[in-house]
Amino acid sequence: MPIQSPTARRPLTAAERLDWLRLTRAENVGPITFHRLVERFGTATAALAALPDLARRGGRAKPLRVPSKVEVERELTGLEKLGGRFVATCEPDYPEALAALDDAPPLLALLGHPVLLTRPAVAVVGARNASIAGRRMAERLARDLSGAGFLVVSGMARGIDTAAHVGALDGGTAAVVAGGVDVVYPPENEGLHRDLAERGLLLAESPLGTEPQARHFPRRNRLISGLSLGVVVVEAALKSGSLITARLALEQGREVFAVPGSPVDPRAQGCNRLIKEGAGLVESAEDVVEALRRIASRPFGEGRRDLFDTPPPAPSPAPPDDRELERARALVLEALSPTPVLVDEVVRGCQLSAGVVLTVLLELELAGRVQRHPGGQISLI
Repeated sequence: MPIQSPTARRPLTAAERLDWLRLTRAENVGPITFHRLVERFGTATAALAALPDLARRGGRAKPLRVPSKVEVERELTGLEKLGGRFVATCEPDYPEALAALDDAPPLLALLGHPVLLTRPAVAVVGARNASIAGRRMAERLARDLSGAGFLVVSGMARGIDTAAHVGALDGGTAAVVAGGVDVVYPPENEGLHRDLAERGLLLAESPLGTEPQARHFPRRNRLISGLSLGVVVVEAALKSGSLITARLALEQGREVFAVPGSPVDPRAQGCNRLIKEGAGLVESAEDVVEALRRIASRPFGEGRRDLFDTPPPAPSPAPPDDRELERARALVLEALSPTPVLVDEVVRGCQLSAGVVLTVLLELELAGRVQRHPGGQISLI
């Protein structure tokens, strides 16, 4: 769902924030589904009321798990006690680059200094088992990029991520974590976590207390690239998670850069391949700054609303009737398989309107029968 013009943004009321958090934390409600629900029903409150019927129509027998107001109040209070807060996609201080994504988190937990999000951002990522030279390069790049006015974004992992945060700590850095903002991971970064909360910024879409698991990291990576105008990869093997971040950046329309390395070092093979495929070659921070200046419509440090503004979406058409939906469900379920396919392909293959297919997919996802994947793909569970 494209963002509206920032002039249309507004802060949530206390009651709205509770319902946004309840809907965000509801079972089977991912970011895209959240935005579809609010777009269709107008408010999170109305969407919450519609959830049981939608899930039943999708074939779910048992009720969806939706947290109570008491539960989400506990999470809100817990974050506030840490000195943090939530920011919603509709609010003026939500990062615009991230809000432009279809799967932007409806709510982000912030701990530290949110004013840093007003800067143009560049991600610096790379191998966990980084070499000394690689860590030194990442630290220098991050220091120089933050000195040039960028917010340096990374994932607080071992190796390159840690070096990037350390290098940019004085100039401005933000860590997107895979678990809750209150959870230190890896354990040896306890001091860095504390420094980021005091002098930088920590961001997360997961609830407080969430311990990072393998499935959380690809979701975390899309936020690292989504916050940034470009992603710089410093050391990455061919199957590195950093290459996932680079691929996501390309899908999101962001720039990709890589630091070249020795052809005999496995940690450089991913970067060298990126350069062969067209990524910008980086020897210094100036290479990144110059490349982004060429695509930026305004100097860095000024507002960049023009990059992300879109007109308000047109009013949604009337929802299809029950008979049309029943026929559409059968066609969509027949078209889907465990292999992910683009939603657009489902629309074309079923010869149904996009609105009908999106309604059916919404019901099926709430029922737990389909799964969304990056790049606008969907598969049968």
